Amino acid sequence: MINVRIFVTYKQSVFDPQGETIKEAIHSLGHGEVKTVKVGKFFDVTLDTNEDEVAMAVKEIADQLLVNFNMETYTYKVMEEA
Repeated sequence: MINVRIFVTYKQSVFDPQGETIKEAIHSLGHGEVKTVKVGKFFDVTLDTNEDEVAMAVKEIADQLLVNFNMETYTYKVMEEA
């Protein structure tokens, strides 16, 4: 078994209102050095597959369920073998 973390974030060209709100809150705390905040989400998935099939499994899961490709993109990282 392989544990994978899939990160879903807005594309660079998409305005991130939640990130902007958080940035303004950080500024109100006196941290004007913060220039950008991007908000995303991650999914921890355990796959019962071999290492060669991880990329294809993640792609299918992201394409079919997790990512709205009009405004989001994804990356993933193999965390550890279970």
